[in-house]
This record gives sequence, structure tokens and C-alpha cells, in this order.
Amino acid sequence: MKNILFIASEGVPFIKTGGLADVVGSLPKGIDKEYYDVRVILPKYNCMHQDKKDMLHYRDHFYMEFNWKNEYVGILEAEYDGIKYYFIDNEYYFNGFKPYCDNALFEIEKFAFFSKAALSILPVIGFRPDLIHCHDWQTGLIPVYLHERFAGGEFYRGIKTVMTIHNLKFQGKWSIKEVQSITGLPDYYFAPDKLEAYKDANLLKGGLVYADAITTVSPTYAEEIKTPFYGEGLDGLLCARSNDLRGILNGIDYDAFNPETDPYITNRYNAVNFRKEKIKNKRALQADMGLEQNDKTMLIGIVSRLTDQKGFDLIAYMMDELCQDNVQIIVLGTGEERYENMFRHFAWKYNGKVSAQIYYSEELSHRIYAASDAFLMPSLFEPCGLSQLMSLRYGTVPIVRETGGLKDTVWPYNEFEGTGTGFSFTNYNAHEMLATIRYAEQIYYDKKREWNKIIDRAMAADFSWNVSAQKYQEMYDWLIGR
Repeated sequence: MKNILFIASEGVPFIKTGGLADVVGSLPKGIDKEYYDVRVILPKYNCMHQDKKDMLHYRDHFYMEFNWKNEYVGILEAEYDGIKYYFIDNEYYFNGFKPYCDNALFEIEKFAFFSKAALSILPVIGFRPDLIHCHDWQTGLIPVYLHERFAGGEFYRGIKTVMTIHNLKFQGKWSIKEVQSITGLPDYYFAPDKLEAYKDANLLKGGLVYADAITTVSPTYAEEIKTPFYGEGLDGLLCARSNDLRGILNGIDYDAFNPETDPYITNRYNAVNFRKEKIKNKRALQADMGLEQNDKTMLIGIVSRLTDQKGFDLIAYMMDELCQDNVQIIVLGTGEERYENMFRHFAWKYNGKVSAQIYYSEELSHRIYAASDAFLMPSLFEPCGLSQLMSLRYGTVPIVRETGGLKDTVWPYNEFEGTGTGFSFTNYNAHEMLATIRYAEQIYYDKKREWNKIIDRAMAADFSWNVSAQKYQEMYDWLIGR
């Protein structure tokens, strides 16, 4: 058996703010239990739901030297879906109303504590991993601490590390003096070839320098982050480590997102009967969301954080023009105030044509995936993206910009070859986006049989975790040695 340990700041079902939690919750289940013993360490946040807290059992505790004092480290454990989870408990660090706060220095201190504690509990829980799989900047110090102080001990010697970048924009940066004081790392770790970047300490950079391998969440994003535009200041380092960098696509949980069994949707359907059954979801959604009742009108869905990264400035430019077409638009999500208000404005201006749901609801998101004809996602950058995978699964045709994971998962429709699972455009340009939406409209209205064949191919595509887990296993074997 090979022992694999996941360490992350969030994971489904215990705590979730974004796609990272889906990966940490789903990937361990996809990995072959016959050859790998996979376990997960998470912080024990006070803001976890009570029913999740009730699953945890006290295991042990000790005190650890950290940031010039002795800090309490509690260890709790739980088993869920056959995976063993450990939780690090400390009231001071994990007591907030949300998993993360706006105080950047406190966040760095909190996750430095978490990283050191996660390594320190291993002998106590009696689990020695062959490989530690770290996720995003919050665990960037784990490869550093392992190298700097733990690897000298017999127990830790030879443990390999993998660093996965879910979004390179977030790096954990602060002044060297304060980070050095908090972490207790020696001076020479804050050099340009280690943790220092542009005169600051950078936790993610530390992880990328010291990890044995680096992965990110799609093959195209792995190439993009080696360029200045997408590299967020670390493109040089990622180019230097390109032999150890690979992109492995995220999957989605095909049990949770299944139009045949989904408890949230009005009418269940599958790849065989969607021509008759999918439309019933659209009728119900139109009725509930104040849209004009019309089976024939093309319904475009958007489920997203309302931020620049997701391409909403393009949509803002084109919304008036788009609303002249015979389409309906439904938006679900929260984010930047100007985009929230923009959609409220257009819902007022084009009443019955645009519906703006400025909040988040898991149930409504499933209903939008099931009811819409097309799904719009014109991102500026997208490490992997899960929404387009969900829309493919529900037979809702994605319209995307060719970047990161969107380029890897949505194959553009080719009317001459009769191939493709969606529509895409290349340049970050509002008119190019509108032209692509109008091309999709043309196929939807004038070539219904072709449109249905696109749905056939979309629903047949396999982006389950089984495919991705296989690739992670190959990487684990490569690092640990067979």
C-alpha cells in the first residue's frame, strides 16, 4: 500500500467556499483503494455546520512551539465515504464566522500554523505518508517546513510532496520580516531562489520551489501560467520547473451531478429521452423566475461569481445588443457590486427576458443547468472551471472563451465535420463573444437536429473523477517509485 496524504484549507462535505473543496472532497474517493491509503487533513473551523461537527471525534492533543509561544494543537477525526479525515483544532486561529478573513497577515499566520501542525501530528496519528499532496498557497509552507526541519527525523525522511495550483492569483504574500518572525524559518530561506519574490515573502512560491512535483487543474492552464499574462509574477519559476509541472483536469462528481437522479430538478431525464423531458425543466424555471413562458425561446444560463475574471465586462458591453435577439438570460451568483447592479438593471429593463438572481443556491444552480439551452462562460482566465462540465453533463450547450480548462473540455462545433460539444471564441473581445452566441442561436433555431446531436455528444463526454484520478495515480507512482 502507498500512503497518500491530502492537506488543504477546505474540503467537501465539511467546508466549502469554491472549487478547491470539490477537488479535495472528490479526488480521494476516485483513487484506487486497493493500492493507496488516502487520508485528508483539514482545519477544524468553528463555522462548520453543526451536523458536520457532530461527526468528529477527539483523538489527541499536544502543544507546539509556534510564533514565539506554545500553541494548542487538537486532533479530531472522522470517516466519510470510506476516507479518513483529520482536523486540526485551535480556537484562536479557526474561530471566525467564515473560513477566511480579510486580514492578510492573520491568514498567513493561521495557515503557517496549520502547515506546521499538519506535519507535527503525523507521528501522533501513526500515519506516515509516502507522499503529501498540498493544495494552493495555504499549504505552501508544508514542502518548506518538511525540507527545513522535519526531514532530518527518521519518520519524515524521504516523504515526497506535490503542490497543486488551483488559482495562481492567490499566493500568500507579506513582508519578509513579519513572515520570518511568524514561521521561524532561517534568513537564508528568504532569498530570491526560495521564498522571496519582489521583496516580499511568498508562501506559494516556497511550495513551488520545494515540492517534488507541481500540478495544476488543466493542461492548457499549465502552459498558460508559464507566460507573463497568466503567470502572476511566477512565470519564470514555472518555466524553470516545467519538467516537473503537469496539468491534470478536474472532474466533477457524477453522482451529485446526474440529471437522471438529481433531487433538485423538476423533471429528471437522461441522454436517451432528453428531447422530450428536458423541456419540462425549462417551463418550470421560466414560470418560477418570471420569464416569459415560451418553449421555443433559447434560454441562456449563467451561474458564476460575478467578477472580472469571469468575463462580465464583455457581457456588460453586449447585453443591450444581446437582448434584441430572441433569447432569455438567467443569472445566478454574487460578486462585484457593479455586476450585481448591472444584472438587476437589465432584469428591470428587459422584464420577462432577463432574470437576475443575485444570491447563491445549490438547488437553483442545478435547476439552471437542467433547464437552460446554452450556458455562457466567457472567462478572461479559467484554471479549470467546473460549470462547463456540469452543463455538458446536463445537456446544456456551453458557449466559452478558449482559455485554460474551458479550452480543454469544450470542443467547438464544426458544422462541416459534424463534431463538437459546444461553441467557443479565441480572443477576449466582446464582439467576438456576441458573434459566437449568435452562431449558436442560428444552429439552435435553424438546425434543431444538429443542435440535438451537439447535446448527444456533450452528454456522452466523460469528465468524472475516475479519469482524473487515474492520471494522479500515475504521477504518485512516478514520484514514489513503483
